Amino acid sequence: MAGELVVSAAASLTHAFKDIAQGFESAHPGSKVLLNFGASGALLQQMAKGAPVDVFASADQETMDAAQQQGLVRAADRQDFVRNALVVVAPIDAKAPPAALKDLAAPGVARVALALPASVPVGRYARHALEAAGLWGAVQTKAVNTTNVRQSLDYVARGEVDAGFVYATDAALIKDKVKTAFAVPLDRAILYPIARTAASGNATEAAAFIAYVRSPAGQAVLARYGFLKP
Repeated sequence: MAGELVVSAAASLTHAFKDIAQGFESAHPGSKVLLNFGASGALLQQMAKGAPVDVFASADQETMDAAQQQGLVRAADRQDFVRNALVVVAPIDAKAPPAALKDLAAPGVARVALALPASVPVGRYARHALEAAGLWGAVQTKAVNTTNVRQSLDYVARGEVDAGFVYATDAALIKDKVKTAFAVPLDRAILYPIARTAASGNATEAAAFIAYVRSPAGQAVLARYGFLKP
């Protein structure tokens, strides 16, 4: 129906996009934003199977590239709107949290929450950093695989793992339950692209939502949750 917009967005955008959707609805009376959150790869699969989506926001370029290759979005319709950072978190009461990637391979760390690299961007970024440091083999054996970044955060918060890879923005959400152990060095920027889908039945509204996300109002919400300018 007119005025109803389906937005599929990376799990790490959950809090920010809920606020942005409210702001957009206030600025566009009659509009209703339906939000669908999950791992970027899972959202891509939903779209490929025909799920109705008007706007897609992923946590990495690779997933958006795949969407473009499959004809689900057009190159001209995608743009980067925000940046994030990768960190390792530990439970708030951890006595000796890891201080660097190499510490994850040490005997003191038994379980590490790591999102599935095949379908979750944060897992891909983590694997890339570990491979670059020559630690992938050692840490992979300790990995407790999760389906999205919020699940990794949850495992750490509940003390079910010794450490976990999440985005800086996720770590900032529950400072009373997890502590940031260290920032993970990466040789690539964590840039989030957003695009109107090729199959959108509400192209005008989709373009308006993307414009709102990139506007000072939308960027202020993202900044409040710790996202950085692209």
